[in-house]
Amino acid sequence: MIKFIKYFIQAILVYFSFLIMKIIGLRLSRYLFSFIFKFIGPIIRKNSIAIKNLLRFQKNLDREKQNEIISKMWSNYGMTFVEYIFLKNFREKNSHIKIEGEKILDTVLENKKPVIFISGHFANFELMSMEITKKNINLATIYRPLNNYFLNPFMEYLRVKFICNNQIKKGIGGVKEAINFINKGHSIALMIDQRVSEGEKIKFFNEDALTTTLPAQLALKFDLDIIPIYLERKNNNSFFMKINKPIDLSKLNNKTDVSKKLNEILEDMITQNPYQWIWTHNRWK
Repeated sequence: MIKFIKYFIQAILVYFSFLIMKIIGLRLSRYLFSFIFKFIGPIIRKNSIAIKNLLRFQKNLDREKQNEIISKMWSNYGMTFVEYIFLKNFREKNSHIKIEGEKILDTVLENKKPVIFISGHFANFELMSMEITKKNINLATIYRPLNNYFLNPFMEYLRVKFICNNQIKKGIGGVKEAINFINKGHSIALMIDQRVSEGEKIKFFNEDALTTTLPAQLALKFDLDIIPIYLERKNNNSFFMKINKPIDLSKLNNKTDVSKKLNEILEDMITQNPYQWIWTHNRWK
């Protein structure tokens, strides 16, 4: 009953916030909720997880730098929250994003062979799959449903309508679904930076962390390229997305080696811009 009430109140607050956003518009909403999240974020429980994670990232990180990273992380959280209700704007326009490596996407489309796109929760991470599908690449994306059952149906509606038609829920059933999509010629997109209940303990910033081996297994089983994607918020109104070259798997003989390489790539992305990664994931639990 307590969980029901908690989720219900959360949903009311979110839907009311969305209503305010639609009234005042995208630009003002970004400023408003960036401020709100920077104010509220540091006083909630997840902030302590972020601090612990930052010390895993850099053990000697001083308090001033910690606060700067966390403040900018919450600001990005707030703007990303706002942008969900304006996904239609991003779907219909291209002026908000600069893409480096578009020719790689063109090659994927021309070859008509599935690939595995991987990334982490950077900037507005939802834009990765959206921009891929805007290139007419057949895609299915793996996602984790929200715990809040009042909010999740609406978020799934937004994802299907504006991001990617083919949504795969994480889990054993999701793996089978992903394989079915690959057999139909669809590429797969997924975030690899969250803790998983099933996986292998692989070093991530020098500490063991349960790591998904799904991208590695799919790539090795079906002889697919793995293409890392990096996303960055350049200012309140624009983004930069880099499509990296496919990873050379020729010297990586098993799923552990491939997954280790993917963690290293993710580490490089986070180090490049620690301000826009979501440090609140309990990655090393």
